[in-house]
Amino acid sequence: MPMSCGCFPRRSRKAGHTKLNRLPSLTDSIKTSSPRKKDAPEKSTLVVCFGEMLIDFVPMTAGVSLADAEGFKKAAGGAPANVAVGISRLGGSAAFMGKVGADEFGYMLSNILKENIVDNSGMCFDENARTALAFVTLRSDGEREFMFYRNPSADMLLTKNELNVDLIKKASIFHYGSISLIEEPCRSAHLAAMDIAKQAGCILSYDPNLRLPLWPSAEAARKGIMSIWNLADIIKVSEEEITFLTGGDDPYDDELVMNKLYHSNLKLLLVTEGPAGCRYYTKEFKGKVAGIKADCVDTTGAGDSFVGSVLNSLASDPELFKNEKQLTEALKFANACGALTVEKKGAIPALPTKEAVPKVLSQTSA
Repeated sequence: MPMSCGCFPRRSRKAGHTKLNRLPSLTDSIKTSSPRKKDAPEKSTLVVCFGEMLIDFVPMTAGVSLADAEGFKKAAGGAPANVAVGISRLGGSAAFMGKVGADEFGYMLSNILKENIVDNSGMCFDENARTALAFVTLRSDGEREFMFYRNPSADMLLTKNELNVDLIKKASIFHYGSISLIEEPCRSAHLAAMDIAKQAGCILSYDPNLRLPLWPSAEAARKGIMSIWNLADIIKVSEEEITFLTGGDDPYDDELVMNKLYHSNLKLLLVTEGPAGCRYYTKEFKGKVAGIKADCVDTTGAGDSFVGSVLNSLASDPELFKNEKQLTEALKFANACGALTVEKKGAIPALPTKEAVPKVLSQTSA
């Protein structure tokens, strides 16, 4: 009789998973975590991205409703997976952890990760749930609206016992969003994975990636996103998300951002402003890096491309946030990644290679 789900590569749960029932709580992790010992083995540059991977269906023509669209382009998506591929395209080391359906789309997504040199050993496949789908409506300006098919989708059903604990422990950075917090059992798996990562000395990276239609209510979304806010070392947030999370406050008010969104455990807070660039906040300094002009076709994946670039730089230099000059150079590079991504349709298909970015930067500075 076939099992209801399994991880990639296929193996029994007994052999492939570590029990998590004795993990300390997230609160205890913050209180008891201590600096890594000097004689501890040096961390790798691996970035593990946790959460959803799905299929985006993007209309072939912008500015039309889903009902009026005559055709769609199928593209791999899901913010954490986008970030993982973005890192790999830039020459970094990345892994994806999450669950898809044991269906044609799920296996296709797994193969796409493999083709993009992303470690997919943290992927699981569910025999009883489908891979998530999202139809993305493109307005004439390239901005998006989403319609999701998840009732439930496989990504929502990942359990704590299916986590690849060894993979998390190998990481230098553990990156995640908020969609995996919406439903159980994935929420508990997400919290357990964060706990493991924290205890292993990983940098915790958080991009809320607000998708309001997936939450029961706006208040549930706000509460859920903020429930793990103070545990992250790095947070990336958009202007719109600041307005939402603060209840309508001005996202350009530096004092407000520091008072309401910065916290004592945070090393770096990044605010993306689309084509205008980004702002950065640390305990020692803050500033802005201008954006790079691009011919916008589809904004899907632009923020994930930006995040992937930042995390790739941070994995190579964990102290990056302490040097403002080096940080601004890394953010300039990340802005270029975002700009290149909006010039093509889809998320993963549009993510730039490390060879493409310097060309854009040289043209900008010329």
